[in-house]
Amino acid sequence: MVEYSNWNLVKIITSSSGVDFQGNDFKTLVYEFMSNGSLHDWLHSSETTSGLNLVQRITIFIDVASALDYLHNYCLPTILHCDLKCSNVLLDDDLVAHVGDFGLARFLGTNSNQNSTSGIRGTIGYTPPEYGVGSEMTSSGDVYSFSILLLEVVTGKTLTDDIFNEGRSLYKFADMALPDHVPDVIDDDLLNFLQEDAIAKQSTLANIKKIEECLASTIKIGVSCSVDSPPQWMNIANVVHELQHILYMLQNI
Repeated sequence: MVEYSNWNLVKIITSSSGVDFQGNDFKTLVYEFMSNGSLHDWLHSSETTSGLNLVQRITIFIDVASALDYLHNYCLPTILHCDLKCSNVLLDDDLVAHVGDFGLARFLGTNSNQNSTSGIRGTIGYTPPEYGVGSEMTSSGDVYSFSILLLEVVTGKTLTDDIFNEGRSLYKFADMALPDHVPDVIDDDLLNFLQEDAIAKQSTLANIKKIEECLASTIKIGVSCSVDSPPQWMNIANVVHELQHILYMLQNI
């Protein structure tokens, strides 16, 4: 087992192996406990009622993107997660996001079989369409998955939402809102947070406009990383930089 360390990866506490009562070998990994469950639970579970405000969501995006940046640019060999989605992002006591479930992860090597997407399972909707036709596996695949996660968190829509039919997708839903109709696609819970915050702070029209610009910039990141042409997708390090700038803008309104 290769060990890597990053603040935004779920830590492995211990591992073990043995033989079960049927004589089959097994291996187990024990991960650190994440008290606030998964990002998916916070978005879509009826048991979670407090929701996440905009700053919390942007901070979570930075956490997840930073984890990918570490895997792609600071690990040798490069590690591809291959199954990034909301249910694989876990939140600790302070709502810091940690990426987990590396069951499909691969090392990016020079061996053509290593880089082949043949047999890649992943999660439908989160994996790049070109993986389905055997395109070479690259770090851009994780960037695509991140973009879908981002758009899901901002809009509050699942990939299986009833509005996504007859060729309509989460990408198209978000892209059509740019640049002037962003509030129309924002998660209702997030809009409520923003409206309540604006009333409490007696926000000026200028500040409300700045928040809308931050929302638009966030959606643009998601859209730009899920367009049809992979060469146009942003590098994950640039994604981190852009998100940090958005967070700075929000914190100074």
